[in-house]
Amino acid sequence: MYMDDIEDQNDLVQEIVLQLWKSYERFQSKSQFSTWMYRVSLNTALTYFKKEKKKSDRYTFLENLDKVDETDTLEKETQLELFYKAVHELNKVEKALIFLFLEGQSHKEIASNLGITEVNARVKLNRTKEKIQIIIKTYGYEF
Repeated sequence: MYMDDIEDQNDLVQEIVLQLWKSYERFQSKSQFSTWMYRVSLNTALTYFKKEKKKSDRYTFLENLDKVDETDTLEKETQLELFYKAVHELNKVEKALIFLFLEGQSHKEIASNLGITEVNARVKLNRTKEKIQIIIKTYGYEF
């Protein structure tokens, strides 16, 4: 979800697996294993973004990011496509915030995973939600 291109996604997955393998010895069981694993993965992804010097004009939008059930209406498909299109316009930290939120994490968990305060996570998340709404409105879709 954090990378647009399939090759970049595969590279990031390999980097995450490598970092998990290297840092496993430092896991101290102070948190759940899944939380530790998620934190290492997210930090690796954010570091990967900083290292990558991507061309700003490179934009790939994959129309079929998720297979939509046949029972879903055309309206839901349109909403999902617009949402993904809007998310692709966010910066890397904003993408991380939205995906952590969509995964059901609390503000406290998001803050912990990103290494920021809970208040900062809440403010950034609200601003990111507003930004997504504005982007979607620029596509001519009203809520």
